[in-house]
Amino acid sequence: MTDENRQLAQRIAAERIDDFDELLEMELNDDGDDAFSRALDFLADPGADGTVFNRRFYLRELIRLQAELVKLQDWVVREGLKVVVLFEGRDAAGKGGVIKRITQRLNPRVCRTVALPAPTEREKTQWYFQRYVPHLPGAGEIVLFDRSWYNRAGVERVMGFCTEAEVEEFFKTAPEFERMLVGSGIKLIKYWFSITDDEQHLRFHMRNTDPLKQWKLSPMDLESRRRWEQYTMAKEEMLQRTHIPEARWWVVEAVDKKRARLNCISHLLEQFPYEEIVHPPVAMPARVHSPEYVRHAVPPELFVPPKY
Repeated sequence: MTDENRQLAQRIAAERIDDFDELLEMELNDDGDDAFSRALDFLADPGADGTVFNRRFYLRELIRLQAELVKLQDWVVREGLKVVVLFEGRDAAGKGGVIKRITQRLNPRVCRTVALPAPTEREKTQWYFQRYVPHLPGAGEIVLFDRSWYNRAGVERVMGFCTEAEVEEFFKTAPEFERMLVGSGIKLIKYWFSITDDEQHLRFHMRNTDPLKQWKLSPMDLESRRRWEQYTMAKEEMLQRTHIPEARWWVVEAVDKKRARLNCISHLLEQFPYEEIVHPPVAMPARVHSPEYVRHAVPPELFVPPKY
Protein backbone atom coordinates (compact mmCIF):
# COMPACT_ATOMS: atom_id res chain seq x y z
CA MET A 1 0.00 0.00 0.00
CA THR A 2 1.37 3.40 -0.96
CA ASP A 3 1.68 6.21 1.57
CA GLU A 4 -1.13 8.06 -0.20
CA ASN A 5 -3.47 5.08 0.00
CA ARG A 6 -2.51 4.47 3.62
CA GLN A 7 -3.33 8.06 4.54
CA LEU A 8 -6.66 7.81 2.71
CA ALA A 9 -7.51 4.62 4.59
CA GLN A 10 -6.68 6.31 7.91
CA ARG A 11 -8.88 9.28 7.09
CA ILE A 12 -11.77 7.04 6.07
CA ALA A 13 -11.37 5.11 9.32
CA ALA A 14 -11.44 8.40 11.24
CA GLU A 15 -14.70 9.32 9.53
CA ARG A 16 -16.22 5.99 10.54
CA ILE A 17 -15.09 6.54 14.13
CA ASP A 18 -16.70 9.98 14.07
CA ASP A 19 -20.00 8.39 13.05
CA PHE A 20 -19.72 5.96 15.97
CA ASP A 21 -18.90 8.73 18.42
CA GLU A 22 -22.01 10.59 17.34
CA LEU A 23 -24.10 7.73 18.68
CA LEU A 24 -22.33 7.94 22.02
CA GLU A 25 -22.88 11.66 22.34
CA MET A 26 -26.61 11.22 22.83
CA GLU A 27 -26.14 8.53 25.47
CA LEU A 28 -23.44 9.95 27.71
CA ASN A 29 -24.14 12.41 30.51
CA ASP A 30 -21.37 14.15 32.37
CA ASP A 31 -22.46 13.38 35.93
CA GLY A 32 -18.90 13.71 37.22
CA ASP A 33 -18.66 10.24 38.76
CA ASP A 34 -16.16 7.46 38.13
CA ALA A 35 -18.67 5.50 36.10
CA PHE A 36 -18.65 8.17 33.43
CA SER A 37 -14.85 8.13 33.29
CA ARG A 38 -14.76 4.35 32.99
CA ALA A 39 -17.34 4.47 30.23
CA LEU A 40 -15.01 6.73 28.24
CA ASP A 41 -11.76 4.90 28.95
CA PHE A 42 -11.96 2.87 25.76
CA LEU A 43 -12.14 6.09 23.75
CA ALA A 44 -8.81 7.42 25.01
CA ASP A 45 -6.89 6.94 21.78
CA PRO A 46 -4.68 9.75 20.43
CA GLY A 47 -5.85 11.88 17.55
CA ALA A 48 -4.74 11.15 14.00
CA ASP A 49 -1.98 13.74 14.38
CA GLY A 50 -0.62 12.07 17.53
CA THR A 51 -1.58 14.90 19.90
CA VAL A 52 -3.31 14.58 23.24
CA PHE A 53 -6.54 15.66 21.58
CA ASN A 54 -8.53 12.43 21.66
CA ARG A 55 -12.04 11.13 21.52
CA ARG A 56 -12.41 10.93 25.28
CA PHE A 57 -11.38 14.56 25.69
CA TYR A 58 -13.70 15.58 22.87
CA LEU A 59 -16.77 13.93 24.40
CA ARG A 60 -16.02 15.29 27.87
CA GLU A 61 -15.48 18.81 26.54
CA LEU A 62 -18.52 18.66 24.26
CA ILE A 63 -20.82 17.73 27.13
CA ARG A 64 -19.26 20.45 29.31
CA LEU A 65 -19.88 23.04 26.59
CA GLN A 66 -23.42 21.78 26.09
CA ALA A 67 -24.04 22.31 29.80
CA GLU A 68 -22.86 25.89 29.31
CA LEU A 69 -25.26 26.23 26.35
CA VAL A 70 -28.10 25.28 28.69
CA LYS A 71 -27.00 28.09 31.02
CA LEU A 72 -26.87 30.46 28.05
CA GLN A 73 -30.36 29.36 27.02
CA ASP A 74 -31.79 30.13 30.46
CA TRP A 75 -30.04 33.51 30.52
CA VAL A 76 -31.34 34.43 27.03
CA VAL A 77 -34.88 33.63 28.18
CA ARG A 78 -34.55 35.65 31.39
CA GLU A 79 -33.00 38.64 29.64
CA GLY A 80 -35.42 38.49 26.70
CA LEU A 81 -32.59 38.47 24.17
CA LYS A 82 -33.07 37.88 20.46
CA VAL A 83 -30.19 35.87 18.96
CA VAL A 84 -29.50 34.96 15.32
CA VAL A 85 -26.55 32.78 14.32
CA LEU A 86 -25.72 32.20 10.64
CA PHE A 87 -23.82 29.09 9.56
CA GLU A 88 -22.31 29.34 6.10
CA GLY A 89 -19.68 27.33 4.23
CA ARG A 90 -19.18 24.95 1.35
CA ASP A 91 -21.15 21.73 1.04
CA ALA A 92 -19.96 19.13 3.60
CA ALA A 93 -18.09 21.79 5.61
CA GLY A 94 -19.67 20.57 8.86
CA LYS A 95 -22.30 23.26 9.46
CA GLY A 96 -25.04 20.74 10.21
CA GLY A 97 -22.82 18.80 12.61
CA VAL A 98 -22.13 21.87 14.72
CA ILE A 99 -25.78 22.94 14.69
CA LYS A 100 -26.77 19.46 15.84
CA ARG A 101 -24.38 19.65 18.81
CA ILE A 102 -25.63 23.11 19.77
CA THR A 103 -29.30 22.13 19.75
CA GLN A 104 -28.80 18.59 21.08
CA ARG A 105 -29.65 19.36 24.71
CA LEU A 106 -31.52 22.65 24.37
CA ASN A 107 -35.23 23.42 24.51
CA PRO A 108 -36.53 23.46 20.90
CA ARG A 109 -39.01 26.15 21.93
CA VAL A 110 -36.08 28.42 22.76
CA CYS A 111 -33.42 27.36 20.23
CA ARG A 112 -34.60 26.38 16.75
CA THR A 113 -32.98 25.75 13.39
CA VAL A 114 -34.04 27.29 10.09
CA ALA A 115 -33.02 25.53 6.87
CA LEU A 116 -35.10 26.96 4.05
CA PRO A 117 -35.60 25.10 0.75
CA ALA A 118 -35.20 26.72 -2.64
CA PRO A 119 -37.52 29.73 -3.03
CA THR A 120 -40.94 29.21 -4.57
CA GLU A 121 -42.00 31.03 -7.72
CA ARG A 122 -43.87 33.55 -5.57
CA GLU A 123 -40.91 34.07 -3.25
CA LYS A 124 -38.70 34.77 -6.24
CA THR A 125 -40.84 37.88 -6.93
CA GLN A 126 -40.57 39.19 -3.36
CA TRP A 127 -37.98 41.40 -1.72
CA TYR A 128 -35.02 39.06 -1.42
CA PHE A 129 -34.83 39.12 2.39
CA GLN A 130 -38.59 38.79 2.84
CA ARG A 131 -38.74 35.03 3.25
CA TYR A 132 -36.14 35.12 6.02
CA VAL A 133 -37.89 37.78 8.11
CA PRO A 134 -40.72 35.54 9.46
CA HIS A 135 -38.10 33.23 10.98
CA LEU A 136 -36.35 35.93 13.01
CA PRO A 137 -36.53 35.49 16.80
CA GLY A 138 -38.75 37.10 19.35
CA ALA A 139 -37.62 37.88 22.89
CA GLY A 140 -36.01 34.90 24.60
CA GLU A 141 -35.31 32.98 21.39
CA ILE A 142 -32.21 31.72 19.56
CA VAL A 143 -32.46 31.03 15.82
CA LEU A 144 -29.74 29.12 13.97
CA PHE A 145 -29.77 29.54 10.19
CA ASP A 146 -28.34 26.51 8.35
CA ARG A 147 -27.49 28.65 5.35
CA SER A 148 -29.10 32.05 5.12
CA TRP A 149 -29.61 35.07 2.92
CA TYR A 150 -25.96 34.61 1.91
CA ASN A 151 -27.15 31.99 -0.57
CA ARG A 152 -27.33 34.86 -3.03
CA ALA A 153 -23.63 35.62 -2.66
CA GLY A 154 -22.68 31.94 -2.92
CA VAL A 155 -24.64 29.14 -4.51
CA GLU A 156 -27.11 31.36 -6.40
CA ARG A 157 -24.31 33.40 -7.89
CA VAL A 158 -22.03 30.50 -8.78
CA MET A 159 -24.82 28.35 -10.20
CA GLY A 160 -26.31 31.18 -12.22
CA PHE A 161 -29.62 31.34 -10.33
CA CYS A 162 -29.42 35.13 -10.19
CA THR A 163 -27.94 37.93 -12.25
CA GLU A 164 -24.80 39.88 -11.42
CA ALA A 165 -27.02 42.94 -11.00
CA GLU A 166 -28.96 41.07 -8.30
CA VAL A 167 -25.71 40.07 -6.63
CA GLU A 168 -24.52 43.67 -6.63
CA GLU A 169 -27.82 44.79 -5.14
CA PHE A 170 -27.41 42.13 -2.45
CA PHE A 171 -23.96 43.41 -1.50
CA LYS A 172 -25.38 46.92 -1.15
CA THR A 173 -28.45 45.83 0.79
CA ALA A 174 -27.18 43.02 3.06
CA PRO A 175 -25.09 45.28 5.34
CA GLU A 176 -28.01 47.69 5.72
CA PHE A 177 -30.40 44.81 6.42
CA GLU A 178 -28.08 43.47 9.10
CA ARG A 179 -27.62 46.91 10.65
CA MET A 180 -31.41 47.11 10.91
CA LEU A 181 -31.52 43.72 12.63
CA VAL A 182 -28.84 44.74 15.11
CA GLY A 183 -30.50 48.12 15.63
CA SER A 184 -33.75 46.34 16.51
CA GLY A 185 -32.00 44.50 19.34
CA ILE A 186 -31.00 41.27 17.59
CA LYS A 187 -27.61 39.79 18.41
CA LEU A 188 -26.27 38.64 15.02
CA ILE A 189 -23.32 36.25 14.72
CA LYS A 190 -21.99 34.96 11.38
CA TYR A 191 -19.78 31.87 10.95
CA TRP A 192 -18.05 30.64 7.81
CA PHE A 193 -16.84 27.01 7.95
CA SER A 194 -13.63 26.59 5.98
CA ILE A 195 -12.43 23.26 4.57
CA THR A 196 -9.89 22.30 1.92
CA ASP A 197 -10.55 21.00 -1.56
CA ASP A 198 -9.11 17.63 -0.56
CA GLU A 199 -11.25 17.38 2.57
CA GLN A 200 -14.48 18.13 0.72
CA HIS A 201 -13.60 15.47 -1.85
CA LEU A 202 -13.13 12.92 0.94
CA ARG A 203 -16.41 13.83 2.65
CA PHE A 204 -18.32 13.57 -0.61
CA HIS A 205 -16.75 10.14 -1.15
CA MET A 206 -17.84 9.05 2.33
CA ARG A 207 -21.38 10.20 1.68
CA ASN A 208 -21.48 8.42 -1.64
CA THR A 209 -20.44 5.10 -0.07
CA ASP A 210 -22.61 5.30 3.07
CA PRO A 211 -26.28 4.29 2.53
CA LEU A 212 -27.27 6.33 5.59
CA LYS A 213 -25.71 9.50 4.18
CA GLN A 214 -26.29 9.24 0.44
CA TRP A 215 -29.30 11.52 0.76
CA LYS A 216 -26.90 14.32 1.70
CA LEU A 217 -25.18 14.15 -1.70
CA SER A 218 -27.17 16.01 -4.35
CA PRO A 219 -26.43 16.81 -8.00
CA MET A 220 -25.86 20.39 -6.84
CA ASP A 221 -23.13 19.18 -4.49
CA LEU A 222 -21.39 17.37 -7.30
CA GLU A 223 -21.54 20.45 -9.50
CA SER A 224 -20.02 22.48 -6.67
CA ARG A 225 -16.94 20.25 -6.85
CA ARG A 226 -16.38 21.27 -10.46
CA ARG A 227 -16.81 24.94 -9.59
CA TRP A 228 -14.55 24.97 -6.52
CA GLU A 229 -12.55 27.99 -7.67
CA GLN A 230 -15.70 29.95 -8.55
CA TYR A 231 -17.01 29.30 -5.04
CA THR A 232 -13.68 30.45 -3.61
CA MET A 233 -13.80 33.75 -5.50
CA ALA A 234 -17.45 34.27 -4.51
CA LYS A 235 -16.66 33.54 -0.86
CA GLU A 236 -13.73 35.95 -0.81
CA GLU A 237 -15.82 38.81 -2.19
CA MET A 238 -18.69 37.97 0.16
CA LEU A 239 -16.49 38.12 3.25
CA GLN A 240 -14.81 41.31 2.08
CA ARG A 241 -18.01 43.20 1.26
CA THR A 242 -20.24 42.06 4.15
CA HIS A 243 -17.77 42.08 7.05
CA ILE A 244 -19.11 45.06 9.01
CA PRO A 245 -18.52 46.20 12.61
CA GLU A 246 -22.15 45.58 13.52
CA ALA A 247 -22.11 42.00 12.17
CA ARG A 248 -18.63 40.72 11.46
CA TRP A 249 -17.67 37.33 10.05
CA TRP A 250 -15.91 34.60 12.03
CA VAL A 251 -14.07 31.86 10.09
CA VAL A 252 -14.03 28.38 11.63
CA GLU A 253 -11.23 26.04 10.54
CA ALA A 254 -13.33 22.94 9.90
CA VAL A 255 -11.07 20.26 8.39
CA ASP A 256 -11.00 18.57 11.80
CA LYS A 257 -14.69 18.12 12.64
CA LYS A 258 -14.28 17.61 16.36
CA ARG A 259 -12.05 20.63 16.87
CA ALA A 260 -14.36 22.74 14.71
CA ARG A 261 -17.37 21.84 16.85
CA LEU A 262 -15.64 22.63 20.11
CA ASN A 263 -14.06 25.83 18.80
CA CYS A 264 -17.32 27.13 17.38
CA ILE A 265 -19.44 26.35 20.44
CA SER A 266 -16.81 27.79 22.78
CA HIS A 267 -16.59 30.96 20.70
CA LEU A 268 -20.37 31.28 20.55
CA LEU A 269 -20.56 31.14 24.34
CA GLU A 270 -17.90 33.82 24.61
CA GLN A 271 -20.10 36.28 22.71
CA PHE A 272 -22.45 36.62 25.69
CA PRO A 273 -21.91 37.78 29.29
CA TYR A 274 -24.29 35.07 30.47
CA GLU A 275 -24.51 33.71 33.97
CA GLU A 276 -26.08 30.64 35.48
CA ILE A 277 -29.71 31.10 36.46
CA VAL A 278 -30.37 29.34 39.74
CA HIS A 279 -33.66 27.47 39.64
CA PRO A 280 -35.52 26.76 42.89
CA PRO A 281 -35.65 23.07 43.81
CA VAL A 282 -38.67 21.24 42.47
CA ALA A 283 -40.85 19.40 44.97
CA MET A 284 -42.70 16.49 43.43
CA PRO A 285 -46.42 16.65 44.26
CA ALA A 286 -48.08 13.75 46.02
CA ARG A 287 -49.80 11.26 43.76
CA VAL A 288 -53.58 11.65 43.84
CA HIS A 289 -55.48 8.38 44.17
CA SER A 290 -59.17 8.05 43.38
CA PRO A 291 -60.64 4.90 44.96
CA GLU A 292 -63.65 5.01 42.63
CA TYR A 293 -61.48 4.93 39.48
CA VAL A 294 -61.02 1.54 37.82
CA ARG A 295 -58.36 1.32 35.14
CA HIS A 296 -59.55 -0.44 32.01
CA ALA A 297 -57.47 -2.91 30.08
CA VAL A 298 -56.00 -1.75 26.78
CA PRO A 299 -57.17 -3.91 23.85
CA PRO A 300 -54.29 -6.12 22.67
CA GLU A 301 -54.69 -4.99 19.04
CA LEU A 302 -53.61 -1.46 20.00
CA PHE A 303 -50.10 -2.51 20.98
CA VAL A 304 -47.12 -2.37 18.67
CA PRO A 305 -45.98 -5.98 18.06
CA PRO A 306 -43.02 -6.75 20.39
CA LYS A 307 -40.48 -7.87 17.80
CA TYR A 308 -37.50 -7.11 20.06
